[in-house]
Amino acid sequence: MDYDFTIANLGTRSLKSPLKIKNFTEDGRRLLFNSRLDNYLSSTDKEGLPLSVEIAGPREKIFFNPSRTKAAIVSCGGLCPGINDVIRSITISLFFNYGVKNIVGVRYGLRGLNPRFGHDFIRLSPDVVNDISNMGGSILASSRGPQDVNIIVDYLARQNINILFCIGGDGTIRAAEKITAEISKRKRAIAVVCIPKTIDNDLNLIEKSFGFDTAIEKAAEAIKSAHVEAKGAFNGIGLIKIMGRNSGHIAAYAALAENDTNFVLIPEVPFDMEGKNGFLPALKKRMKSRGHAVILAAEGAGQNLIGKDNRRREKDASGNIRLLNIGLFLKNSIEEYFKKNKMEINLKYIEPSYLIRSVQSNAADDIYCNMLGKYAVHAAMAGKTGVLVALMKNEYVHLPLSSVESNRKIDPYGDIWLRVLESTGQPSSMKN
Repeated sequence: MDYDFTIANLGTRSLKSPLKIKNFTEDGRRLLFNSRLDNYLSSTDKEGLPLSVEIAGPREKIFFNPSRTKAAIVSCGGLCPGINDVIRSITISLFFNYGVKNIVGVRYGLRGLNPRFGHDFIRLSPDVVNDISNMGGSILASSRGPQDVNIIVDYLARQNINILFCIGGDGTIRAAEKITAEISKRKRAIAVVCIPKTIDNDLNLIEKSFGFDTAIEKAAEAIKSAHVEAKGAFNGIGLIKIMGRNSGHIAAYAALAENDTNFVLIPEVPFDMEGKNGFLPALKKRMKSRGHAVILAAEGAGQNLIGKDNRRREKDASGNIRLLNIGLFLKNSIEEYFKKNKMEINLKYIEPSYLIRSVQSNAADDIYCNMLGKYAVHAAMAGKTGVLVALMKNEYVHLPLSSVESNRKIDPYGDIWLRVLESTGQPSSMKN
């Protein structure tokens, strides 16, 4: 893919930053995109220079006058640990570091930017956000699905919003990209800054999404429980369905964090149920040799086995194909298979996804969310727009929204999957 990492600016920065620091970040500070020599030599930008991205951080001169600035924060899509931490960090940084006192929260996602729904803004201040880090979910609530971009931009202008912070994943980023384009078309001075949120950790380019560390921690706890249940009964099987629509990052890393997992099923690695090399015969072999098993399945795994052509399936409000329940499919298939083979089993099915999505973030994610919020504020006050703040190679950087997509997957031939196979002992292929 040909990347263009040019960052858009609303205009000349002419105001002195109110930050009482000396180590401001210059726009000329860049991070090399490729670290491997073969990629480094073959990847250049349109001027023939090695590909690089802009380093995030506070600028010495800013674009927006804090006393005249009004900022809005919106969170979209599914819940994820850490959203409240990001909201708090943005609010505190705007208020105390830059002196921006006019901060509002948009309720129920992009619906809150469509006046037809009648959702009033929430006034945000340090007092309002002080304790929200101790809560799961989002104090602003959320929603899925698109809204009319023209209506949104009309509303932003009517409400005198100067900065829009968008917390969300691929769908939110695509919406923010369209909002930015419409604002630019109208020549309005409104900055749009995104903070990446996808619990599946499937956005490309960035090191990780916030909430991912918490999700792994909680998924590992579910694996421990499934292992206890499996060992607590004759021929016990613990079956867990976990998040992972198109990628198996949570399942793979949770299995590495908790080595009691015996089978990991993810969307990137197809498998057959029966036949010589199928999953069920492999499970039978495991049960005969060890007397128990723990299975971890990402929600998008094995969709081709369940039935229904993808083209004929319903879609959710975000336009995603509604997944069929791989967990229940596996449960029923396993029970029928062992019944047919006259083997007694005791299967416990665990589905902790919504519990994981709604919990309070752990300390690692707290730190990450706090940093993302601060860097997002620095970018916005400097007049950066159409930009996503992210962690890359242990540096916080600015990425154009157009460069970020939800196409990051587990490589079936890569190091992470090899480590999973070593940890679980499952066959390298369960395809006939």
